[in-house]
Amino acid sequence: MKTIYVEVEDNDNCEYIPMLAYEARDEAVLITRVRLFEPDHPQGVYQITGWSSDGDGRPCPAWYVPVSDSGQAVVYLIYGGDWGVRMKPDEDQHDWDIGDLNQWGEPYLMLTDKTDLLIDS
Repeated sequence: MKTIYVEVEDNDNCEYIPMLAYEARDEAVLITRVRLFEPDHPQGVYQITGWSSDGDGRPCPAWYVPVSDSGQAVVYLIYGGDWGVRMKPDEDQHDWDIGDLNQWGEPYLMLTDKTDLLIDS
């Protein structure tokens, strides 16, 4: 099994997290949309991208991978660049922008339900 390392620097997109290691149960898959049930945001479908420090912040690929978790057995880790991941409502056609108040960042996401991973076919 492969180990996935996630470490996110302190940045304008999200807070710092120290290096975390997860045991991957499969290969990572590119992801661009997720269904979220966040307390601070309306429930629904969101676009997601990785966020990189390149050029003072720009989109990069986001990935999901099933990982081992002591409490749930398997959860779905979503991770991106060295500045975490960034989300915006699915219907939002604006460019990714750190200053856009309809968008927000997180160091990474952990989802427990695979049906919340909306994979383009």
